[in-house]
Parts: sequence; C-alpha cells; structure tokens
Amino acid sequence: MKYDYLIVGTGLFGAVFAYEMKKAGRTCLCIDKRQHVGGNIYTEEQNGIQVHKYGAHIFHTSNKKIWEYVNQFAEFNNYINSPMAVYKDEIYNLPFNMNTFSRMWNIRTPEEAHEIIEQQKRECQVQDPQNLEEQALSLVGRDVYEKLVKGYTEKQWGRECRDLPAFIIKRLPVRFTYDNNYFTDPYQGIPKDGYTAIIEKLLEGTPVRLGVSYREFVRESVKGAVGEGPAWQTEDGDSFGKILYTGMIDAYFDYCLGTLGWRSLRFEEEYLPDCNNYQGNAVVNYTEAEIPYTRIIEHKHFVFGTGKGTIVTREYPAEWKQGDEPYYPINDDRNNKLFAGYQKLAEQEKNVLFGGRLGQYRYYDMDKVIEAALEMAASEINSSC
Repeated sequence: MKYDYLIVGTGLFGAVFAYEMKKAGRTCLCIDKRQHVGGNIYTEEQNGIQVHKYGAHIFHTSNKKIWEYVNQFAEFNNYINSPMAVYKDEIYNLPFNMNTFSRMWNIRTPEEAHEIIEQQKRECQVQDPQNLEEQALSLVGRDVYEKLVKGYTEKQWGRECRDLPAFIIKRLPVRFTYDNNYFTDPYQGIPKDGYTAIIEKLLEGTPVRLGVSYREFVRESVKGAVGEGPAWQTEDGDSFGKILYTGMIDAYFDYCLGTLGWRSLRFEEEYLPDCNNYQGNAVVNYTEAEIPYTRIIEHKHFVFGTGKGTIVTREYPAEWKQGDEPYYPINDDRNNKLFAGYQKLAEQEKNVLFGGRLGQYRYYDMDKVIEAALEMAASEINSSC
C-alpha cells in the first residue's frame, strides 16, 4: 500500500487528523505502541462500568463548533464536574466557592468570605511572589492554601511549594457564589459509551497496527527515497510520504539535546463487587501530604451508574524516568529552553509533523487537542491543493 501519511499514536490528536485526512481523500496508516487505541483517553468497559484507565477525563469547551464536532461521534450526558476535597476529617467543595468557605469558616455571605481572604492576604504580606507558596498565599490566604493547595500540590509535583515556580498557579479560581461547577465552559459532559468508541469511529476505515513502536517501525523502513517517490518505504513494500508524530519530541531525536522533564502517574484500580457507592462522587481529592495518592476516582458516577458493584482508582503522582508514561510537562525555564531547541530541529525535519501533548510539550485539554488537530489537517489539505 502507498499511504500519504504515517500517523504515530492513536490518541485524540492522531485520530482526528486521520479522520480529516480520510474525509479529504488522503490515506493514512496508524501505529501505536500500546495494545489499544485512544492514548490517555482510553476507556474500557469492566463489569458494566466505563473505566477511565489513565485518569479522569471530562470533556468541556466554550467552542460550539468543537462541541458539535465531537457530538458527531458520541452521545454525551450532562455530567457536571464537581470534585470534592478531603483534608484530615474535613470535606470541601471544589473549586473554591461559597460552599468551601462556609464549611471552612462557618460563614454564610460572600462579604464575610471576601473579608477573611483579604485579611489573610494582608497578613501574609506577599508583594512580589517568588515561588508557588507565595503566589498561592497572595491569591487565597493561608487557610485555603494550607488545607487545599499545599499538600496536594507538593504530592503532584514531588517537591515543596516554596521550591516550585510561581507561574504554575498564575491564578486560582475563587468564586463568591454557591456553585460547585468546576468548569465555566457552557458545553460539558461524558460520552455515554466511553471515549474509546469515539476514537474507533474517528479511525474507521483507517488501518491501525497496535503494539508497534515508532523505533521498531522505522528500523524496518528506508528513509529518504529519491526523486518524486515516497519519503519512507518499508521492507514489506508499504510506503508513506509524510509522518505525523505524536510521541515525545525528545525521543524522536534520541534525546540528543537532553531529556525533557515530565511528571508521571501510577494507578491502583480496585473492583468492589459488594459496594454500590464508595464515595458518592466521581472525583475526590486528598489534599494532605501524608496520604500518598492525590485523588480517588469512582468511575460509575461519570455516567450516573446505579448497578451493583463499583470500581475505584487511586491516583499516585510519580517522578518520571525514561520508559515511564509521561503525563504532565514541567514547563519551567530549563525545559522550555530545551524544548525550543527541539523545535528548531523539528523545523528542519522534512515531511515530519509534530502534534499533540507529547509532540508539542504542552498540557492540552481535549477540546484544544481537537482544535489543533483540525488546524493542522486543514493546513495540510490546503497546502497540497
């Protein structure tokens, strides 16, 4: 087969790109090192429950066109993300709102909450925040910081808040209303049949090879065919003119400039056949440092499940090393400078596109992934017309 594109990775970016290319009459071959499609939004049905295997994913957007686009491939419910936070024997609503402040200070009115926060901010006397701790204190005062920010953040990033840069929390959402909706986007929900079903529809008609790493694949390929022919050709005779690479950009270049920093995660999943409702909410954060996990996810609540039994996942932050799954880019000065160097190398790669969270070294919400993939696809289609 002669393919126009080899797509490395079947996550949301690669799948949307493949769908748009197929719609435009282009041909694609997809490969993925995992044994399933979908990347980190992969969901798997277990005991009648759609389990988010790589952490909770709630689709939300303010872009009506993106909402309409994704609704082509799934029916969404009206799930509203309203996580809870546990600190010692206290439980709070998130994001920080009047329910949070009422529970914390036994108050009722926005004016009371505002006065307490402003008083605590004055007491902290932070004029020019130099680290995350100072930034948080300057935004929400000591009580909210100590109970709901400090321990959770230090677990998430593996270092003390005073050793983290201030930019990580440029702002903290503080709402003086009794509203537990975490997102302000007008469009929000969870696909009733899980995210994997969306990816499968996007990839329908596009050949996919699973359990194949990019390095293994290109070792079997000849790069740099001459003349007007394909840029790559495999020993089996398959060829492709361009690559969309959605893996780690530093891995593509064999870490020649150094290794980009990431935070990783470890998931501990448990099926409780005799428990119908473990925690009463889909997501509960644990904000004290002494508890090693950052949150517990109870998957059935994403789709208002009422069946017998439940599945919970504890999420543990972890230091990342080569071979681990990368989740959160560490966009500090050192890593941003290193990524800029890799971007320059990427610009010199003929017929190779870099996309997605790993290829562009940035945290992406799902709607922004779709937007970026659509933009890249449109640019490719227009450039070849």
